Amino acid sequence: MSRIFKHASFSALKFKEFRSYILARFFFILVLTMQATLISWKVFEITKDPFSIGLIGIFEFFPAFFMAFYSGYIIDHNDKKKLLASSIFANLLLTIGFAFITSHFAGAHFQKNTILYGIYMIAFGTGIARAFSGPTSFALLGGLVPKEELSNAITWHSGIWQISSVGGPALAGILFSLIGMEISFRIMVGMMLVAVIATLFISSKPPMLIEKKEKMFKSIREGFRFVWNTKELLGALSLDLFAVFFGGATAMLPYFSDVILKSGPTGLGILRSAPALGAVLVYVLINFMPINKNQGKSMLICVAGFGLTIIAFGLSTYFWFSVFVLFLSGILDGVSMLVRSTILQLKTPENMKGRVSALNSIFVMSSNELGAFESGFMSRIMGVIPSVVFGGCMTVGIVIFTWIKIPAVKKIEY
Repeated sequence: MSRIFKHASFSALKFKEFRSYILARFFFILVLTMQATLISWKVFEITKDPFSIGLIGIFEFFPAFFMAFYSGYIIDHNDKKKLLASSIFANLLLTIGFAFITSHFAGAHFQKNTILYGIYMIAFGTGIARAFSGPTSFALLGGLVPKEELSNAITWHSGIWQISSVGGPALAGILFSLIGMEISFRIMVGMMLVAVIATLFISSKPPMLIEKKEKMFKSIREGFRFVWNTKELLGALSLDLFAVFFGGATAMLPYFSDVILKSGPTGLGILRSAPALGAVLVYVLINFMPINKNQGKSMLICVAGFGLTIIAFGLSTYFWFSVFVLFLSGILDGVSMLVRSTILQLKTPENMKGRVSALNSIFVMSSNELGAFESGFMSRIMGVIPSVVFGGCMTVGIVIFTWIKIPAVKKIEY
């Protein structure tokens, strides 16, 4: 085992705390992606309405968005390990809530609308917890390994997220078809408990010494100013925000799986896993063959390609072709995501990582959760297929605009 850790691609894993962190992150993300798959299917099963699926994103977005301004300040001024453990424990309680509201007991005693509203309320709570879990995870990373191992740790950090994102939807679809939703959620509760326990093996990570404790609003304003003045950060985050906001097709996957591709819950799990599987392939390759130059241009080209794959997915009526183009979208998104993650870690001072990561989470949540709502809203106006094709076209247009109007992004190198 020690020989493996000596290899440059695995060097970050020789640190015990980082291994505990990776274990916690794996099960945490695995459960979140399993939940997203089954809950979206449950909502579509109740309503048969793509717009109702998009509302899940709205209920997660608003609490996460407004709490993120506060969470960044809290993270920079408190023990990051305790905050991570607390946020994962909160998600454990919310998973128990999902397990109850989707159980046979709830189905027998509550009306469908009551179950639907219960799902939305638990999603609201998930948004609050996410305001802390994501930024804390990012801010904690730099304290788990020496600086010279940070680049490898970032690759593992992002790679584990993608591996979990591959396994979660696929596992959810398989378990749902074999043992049903109720027992699947019980298994998820056990997995989330493992994530909580893994965080206990990480030592305390108190905040860096600050000469004078700033007032909260001034501290938050400093985080905004730093991102605004660092054009590489601002450009990369803005590109991700608008590209995923318009180009995300995952919110509509239950509709495509049920109505167009006729693949059922198992097919939904495969469709949701395909992008992450592509991203995992990217992280394996980049771990051994890193991108050493022109990272900014590579990111822009990959985001444009991502938009083209979304157009192809929207037009497809064949299941395995749809899986293939989603797989390609994951490869392309994986490259751009790795470039963004590396820029954030390398460009952000340790004493500001909580606030900057909270701002990053706002961009991510805006693109994902608001993007889910945008997909549902536009599908009601334009129809599902035209709305997905429109989103892919907008993504390509945004890349062209960024290439011409924000040259700092294509000049990014590290």
